[in-house]
Amino acid sequence: MPSLSRQRLGVALVLVAVVAVVGSLAVSAATGPSTASNADTNDSADRGKTVVGMQAAGRVSMFDSNGSRLWTFGTPDTDYFDVTVLDNGSVLTGYITEGEQECGQYEAPCARTGFQIIDPGPDANPDPQVTSEWSFPVPEMLNNEVHDVEPLPSGEFVMTDMANERIFTVAPNGTTTWQWNASERYDAPDDPVSTDWLHINDVDRIGEGRFLVSVRNANQLLIIQRGEGVVDVINEDTGDTDDAICKENNGLRDFSNDSNGDVLCGDSEVMNHQHNPQYLGPDAILVADSDNNRIVELHNESDGWEVAWGVDSSNDVAYSWPRDADRLPNGNTLITDSRRDRVVEVAPNGTTVWSTDTGTWPYEAERLPYQEMANDNDLPRMNASGDAPVVDGGSSIPYVDEAYAGLSYVVSLPVWFAAWHIAVIVVGLLLAIVGGVLVWSGRRAA
Repeated sequence: MPSLSRQRLGVALVLVAVVAVVGSLAVSAATGPSTASNADTNDSADRGKTVVGMQAAGRVSMFDSNGSRLWTFGTPDTDYFDVTVLDNGSVLTGYITEGEQECGQYEAPCARTGFQIIDPGPDANPDPQVTSEWSFPVPEMLNNEVHDVEPLPSGEFVMTDMANERIFTVAPNGTTTWQWNASERYDAPDDPVSTDWLHINDVDRIGEGRFLVSVRNANQLLIIQRGEGVVDVINEDTGDTDDAICKENNGLRDFSNDSNGDVLCGDSEVMNHQHNPQYLGPDAILVADSDNNRIVELHNESDGWEVAWGVDSSNDVAYSWPRDADRLPNGNTLITDSRRDRVVEVAPNGTTVWSTDTGTWPYEAERLPYQEMANDNDLPRMNASGDAPVVDGGSSIPYVDEAYAGLSYVVSLPVWFAAWHIAVIVVGLLLAIVGGVLVWSGRRAA
């Protein structure tokens, strides 16, 4: 190719790259939705305080009725998850921190995970400090966290253990008093810490010695009775579900090679890699259907658990990986929209009545004084007359969704920025590089 033609082609490629990247970002920013309607457009109702645990931001924050931040606590290299306000006003939270030297059987530095109790100090002059904590070592932060911890009437704490895939109770002196291992139900690898095979992410007390447990990678919720084991399964494997969804990202496997590759996988159209279910009663559960990007209320009908109500957007902005939903006594639902970095309250008809920006990757929120009420017959249930959001399988570009997730963990992305923008940017960079090489080589040959 003549040097002049080569240079012209190179310039054209660079121009195409610039127009594609800048144009797509500019048009999306100009025409896309905005979350400017958060705290400044909240209604006048006194909604009380809201406490939020933030994973990527590494903070626990309290917000007032207007959505303004009252106080924030965080420590370096630490992620926070579930939050519960105790009777004395302190906040109990699950956490994980890295760079630790007390590592037990693991090589230092390692991570440690468990719970902290944070005293926010006086309302007039908050000065939050950790007053108590308990933790155990894990090899690294990723997928080894204690996502949830709850106080029990006995004085014990019940919590999830994602590293060893179990739920267990700890006495005030730090002694483990009971545990249920997921290997009692699910086929387990020889070393459960070696892979994120189940990702148990939530446990709630729903009765005396009775717990609701979320097994994310199986698309299932279990009811476990202390001393008995699993007594009920929500979204049971019926034999005709797509196991591939539960096996993705090194999830469930037939580790013992005795089931012809079959695994216990729930229907992904009921819930898909869920978080933080709320037990409304024996026949109703509210759950953050995370990978389906929606919140749903499930009812136990004659032919199994079905979606009776749901919502998938607030203020015209679609949810992106919501990870918590709490039904409030007024019938509204408090939702933590993780990749949109916000917490919203929606009415039964889907109207957003309150919202606040939080910080990167909020995990869970609690509205005071109610918090997450479980198995409460006074909590409003939704009827099945409304339209529930339909699961849209959509389309994905290999590695792009993963890149979007990773980027959203590092920085708060604008609500109009989508995964496909990353693909456009990557292609644009490649075109610009090729164009630059053509211009350079053409000039050398001239």
